[in-house]
Amino acid sequence: MKTKFLISLLAISALTLSGCASKMPQGYGEDNGAAPAEGAEGMEGGAETYGLSDDGTYAEGFDFVNDPQSPLNDPQSVLAERIIYFDFDSSTIREEYLEVIAAHGRFLAEHESLRVRLEGHTDERGTREYNVALGERRAQSVQSMLELQGVAERLETVSYGEELPLAFDHGEDAWGKNRRVEIVYEEK
Repeated sequence: MKTKFLISLLAISALTLSGCASKMPQGYGEDNGAAPAEGAEGMEGGAETYGLSDDGTYAEGFDFVNDPQSPLNDPQSVLAERIIYFDFDSSTIREEYLEVIAAHGRFLAEHESLRVRLEGHTDERGTREYNVALGERRAQSVQSMLELQGVAERLETVSYGEELPLAFDHGEDAWGKNRRVEIVYEEK
């Protein structure tokens, strides 16, 4: 039993260490016919794709947050999904978002220049105090998952409760859009 556990632990460690270089996610850097971003000619590393060096790593100083060619801004990437929705009166992460959060955790672990602010939100039902606390619990749920990737020191949580709704209607569709945690990336 202990042998199987140690072998599993070693395998996980090896996989984790092999992914530590700032490699781009699969599918990035492929020629999609798009012109390079303005100013791309001057990027260090001589990459054909803006921000990428010849070995497929991102150039030092690459702006993951704002650059349109960043995996965070590619609509085809799981990393572009940065809103986690919750059920009514719940801070339990839905199964459909587990891989999204895990992908963000891996990405953060690979890119030490990035920080994340987890912004918790609720719908309008409930008292202001209750909603602020619920928004904080939701943000902390996502934080707990991300911490499994070893990035705890680069995470911050904040709760806005019901104060910043995405939808202003009164009904389940609007309320469902407002029960969320937003993953907001920042450069260190």
